[in-house]
Amino acid sequence: MAQSSTETDWVSRFADEVIAEAERRAPGKPVVVASGLSPSGPIHLGNLREVMTPHLVADEIRRRGIEVRHVLSWDDYDRYRKVPKGIAGVTEESHGGHIGRPLTSVPAPEGSPYPNWAEHFKAAMVEALAELGVEYDPISQTEQYTSGAYREQVLHAMRHRGDIDAVLAQYRTKPKAAKKSQKPVDEAELEAAEGSGAAGEDDGSAEGAEYFPYKPYCGECGKDFTKVTSYDDETTELTYVCTEDEFTETVKLSEFNRGKLVWKVDWPMRWAFEGVVFEPSGVDHSSPGSSFQVGGQIVHIFGGEQPIGPMYAFVGISGMAKMSSSKGGVPTPSDALKIMEPQLLRWLYARRRPNQSFKIAFDQEIQRLYDEWDKLEAKVADGSVLPADAAAHTRAVRVASHELPRTPRPLPYRTLASVVDITAGHDEQTLRILADLDPSQPLASLDEVRPRLDRAENWITTQVPADQRTLVREEPDTELLASLDDEARRSLALLLEGLDSHWSLDGLTTLVYGVPKVMAGLEPDAKPTPELKVAQRSFFALLYRLLVTRETGPRLPTLLLAVGADRVRKLLAV
Repeated sequence: MAQSSTETDWVSRFADEVIAEAERRAPGKPVVVASGLSPSGPIHLGNLREVMTPHLVADEIRRRGIEVRHVLSWDDYDRYRKVPKGIAGVTEESHGGHIGRPLTSVPAPEGSPYPNWAEHFKAAMVEALAELGVEYDPISQTEQYTSGAYREQVLHAMRHRGDIDAVLAQYRTKPKAAKKSQKPVDEAELEAAEGSGAAGEDDGSAEGAEYFPYKPYCGECGKDFTKVTSYDDETTELTYVCTEDEFTETVKLSEFNRGKLVWKVDWPMRWAFEGVVFEPSGVDHSSPGSSFQVGGQIVHIFGGEQPIGPMYAFVGISGMAKMSSSKGGVPTPSDALKIMEPQLLRWLYARRRPNQSFKIAFDQEIQRLYDEWDKLEAKVADGSVLPADAAAHTRAVRVASHELPRTPRPLPYRTLASVVDITAGHDEQTLRILADLDPSQPLASLDEVRPRLDRAENWITTQVPADQRTLVREEPDTELLASLDDEARRSLALLLEGLDSHWSLDGLTTLVYGVPKVMAGLEPDAKPTPELKVAQRSFFALLYRLLVTRETGPRLPTLLLAVGADRVRKLLAV
């Protein structure tokens, strides 16, 4: 399929637009796309969309032979807003006193090998992005501000503070007193509100005082509970007072590096500074007064233009509510990559347009997702795949520079999960069972099914509750066997008689579905009727009870292979 197909593939459509826009703005220069992440806590799978959307577009541009930079800004000079819940070694007592300091000045959680809070939470994301094949230019905002890289931009913003204030004033609203008595907003709603609208984001304004778009970190306590009280444009002398400890200091902003522009000014300043052409934003930026909308006007003050880019929808987790990184326990890209291969995770982001929400499965749904992926791979192999699906598949398995490492022999995920569930991860047993799946092409080594096997094992051990794990009986259920009628006994005998001649995954599938057909006087390959399906379900339930004490479990052919012919005979003999 031609990479520039614009009818079916959202990534190609955006790439077309970005290339045209970049050529209009800065002909002949590298195309710049951008992402921004705040390492204020675990960087979750919703945040990953902030990176994957521009990554996929940048990668498409790179495939076309055009130079492109994917700038990833680590907002590690942001203030530490609150103590996240559910993080080991982190409490209000241990970290509450650091609120207001830059994230790079906050201690990492107890026991962490990293020097500070920001580096601790960046590390897992950096590792996950490498595994996903995401190429980017990292920029630490701590380094940018403390090195003086933004000096001219800061001084420019202070000179034009009146212009900036006039833009922000259009969106400021005074809270209505009557609303104070209304019911409190729950935490999830409050977080959504914080990301949208001028009231939720500090824009540097203070009622009745002159507006300044810059906040110093206090020279005494290191926090940003500061208020600029005066500034001289000629000398760049700035005086501030800290409301936390009443510390006052006068500095020369032309030499001072311990502070930053407020967020609604900082973001558009960076658009202009980096020449960003494409950057997506979350749906919480769609409301009036949001930083993205306001930034579209403020960026002109810095001589730049607002990036083009879509609003992206939320990413959910099967069985969980909308993710928020300030709550502990939200799954991260690292968590997802423990139970699924990078190709599958890339595919989930590539196949959905940014404005479409989707869920990432940590429950049984992951087996269906893998089945869907394997069917797509088969269609790609035989040439029957649709163009849009082919594009998503290509973006999942490779980046412009290389193909991602893959499992040499990708056996079905649900089969691998069932086998490691039954064997409790015993390598020798696992290899014995997997080698029996297809006697015509026996598996020689578990390395042939890795890393998919390891992902399936991690899923079984970390995501499947203990009461749903498969425990094969050690001894026959003599009481149940003794209570069986002649028909049930005959069906078990038929199964045992056919074991040796059907000992493969396909053969055992034919056998377990065929026994009820033979019992009904039909041929083993007869098409099932409604009555026959009832008989099959009843037979399957009996086998599960005799083998694993429950009426459900892994697919029976896989279970029989895993248990082994001798043990099956021991448990089913009547």
